[in-house]
Amino acid sequence: MIEIVAETGSTNQDLAQRLSGGEYLPEGRWLVADRQNAGRGRLGRVWDDGAGNFMGSTVVRIAPGDPSPATLALLTGLAVHEALSRFVSHGLMLKWPNDLLLHEAKVAGILLEMISGVVIVGIGVNLVHAPEVPGRRTAALGELAPSRDIFAEALAASFDTELQRWRSVGLAPLLRRWQSAAHPQGTPLRVLPPGEDAVEGAFAGLAEDGNLRLALLDGSIRTIHAGDVLLV
Repeated sequence: MIEIVAETGSTNQDLAQRLSGGEYLPEGRWLVADRQNAGRGRLGRVWDDGAGNFMGSTVVRIAPGDPSPATLALLTGLAVHEALSRFVSHGLMLKWPNDLLLHEAKVAGILLEMISGVVIVGIGVNLVHAPEVPGRRTAALGELAPSRDIFAEALAASFDTELQRWRSVGLAPLLRRWQSAAHPQGTPLRVLPPGEDAVEGAFAGLAEDGNLRLALLDGSIRTIHAGDVLLV
């Protein structure tokens, strides 16, 4: 089910308030806004919207035996990639942990938040308008873009498929597919771990738990658990 509202502050925040108020939100329920005036990205960034873009949120109810909730960022990125691939033939590329690039410029972003064992998955996709993000190149599909509602249906279906796979066959197949849709191994990266100086190296794939493996200049491999990742 896709619920559409004309305007709100943040679809993530709306779902968080509903959960905090005791409302039961089932998986497969989406909240999508025509306009969003207080959207947020990772690390507290403001994510301004544009009419015609996709701005929406859904929930995942973590069950015993599920893979780590942190890997939902990778799952969601892959679901967005699969949905957009129906409309864009080339130029899409995933970047750890939760960005999707179009010709190396950010076209979509993901924000995960957890409340009482329920993960709220917020997604923003630049279908027709690319908002300005300081220090980042951004892109939109423009003339290639489907309508927001058509894309919402495609994304909901793709997300449901990826969620079922995540639960039924485990993490390893997801990681292989994610890496095949990402920048190739050896790609130079600059990583900004929280509270640390920037670290430079080359993409060395994903660890078994989905964390980033960075090949440093001295030949060692560092596992990155969190941080901002830039292509260099």
